Amino acid sequence: MRVIIKKNYEELCLRTARHIAMRIRAFAPEAERPFVLGLPTGDSPLGVYRELIRLHRSGGLSFAHVVTFNMDEYAGLGEDHPQSYHAFMKNNFFRHIDIRAENTHILDGLAAGLDAECASFEQKILDSGGIRLFLGGVGEDGHIAFNEPFSSLNSRTRVKTLTMNTRNANARFFGGDVSRVPERALTVGIGTIMDAEEVIIIASGKNKAQALRLGIEGAVSHACPLSALQLHRRGILICDEEASGALNDETRQYFTDLEALEAAETALS
Repeated sequence: MRVIIKKNYEELCLRTARHIAMRIRAFAPEAERPFVLGLPTGDSPLGVYRELIRLHRSGGLSFAHVVTFNMDEYAGLGEDHPQSYHAFMKNNFFRHIDIRAENTHILDGLAAGLDAECASFEQKILDSGGIRLFLGGVGEDGHIAFNEPFSSLNSRTRVKTLTMNTRNANARFFGGDVSRVPERALTVGIGTIMDAEEVIIIASGKNKAQALRLGIEGAVSHACPLSALQLHRRGILICDEEASGALNDETRQYFTDLEALEAAETALS
């Protein structure tokens, strides 16, 4: 696992967006050879999306041959519902770039058979050639997507019953009324995420500090889904200083020195 500590949220978003842009450009995607990107929703990626939009509008980044798969969707919400993740992605990212609608994939919360929808989503990922880079956020309890603590580290896309902690945390998107937050969601599994060639998890704020401490310094355990990133061959966690605040000084220093060394080598190349 690589840990990159930036000063604040703005800097971590710039670092993340530019890394994604670099990967897309280096891959040089074509219609028959698209770059497959996994994407999250929520507050965490908003700054990343803003920077990717800016890079696109500046003329240096095209999404014409990018295929996306989103992490999750609420069960029971249609794509036109203002709190659906379909609406979130359209409003905050997709309508601002040149991505083709048919290249975006989000689970259908109104599917007649939710289990079949999840199985179909997994098959679409396989048919696309697999996800090259999966971007995600992390919750205060270490959850990734809707894979809450004690989710199997080998889990696949499935229907999940949401805990009250998660519903309470998401009530702010539903006018503060937890009763309006769906009780179930469709989500990619931890195994689905870890199958990607590269995984980037972002975290900002002191409320994420304990999750990062367990995920980075603790044992790999289903009690902290973030800890699965320790096993990924190209797993990167990009956080701000507040989110890294519970890490041991030695841990922080090691990764800070590593980032400085890489920056120096890049400047010389």
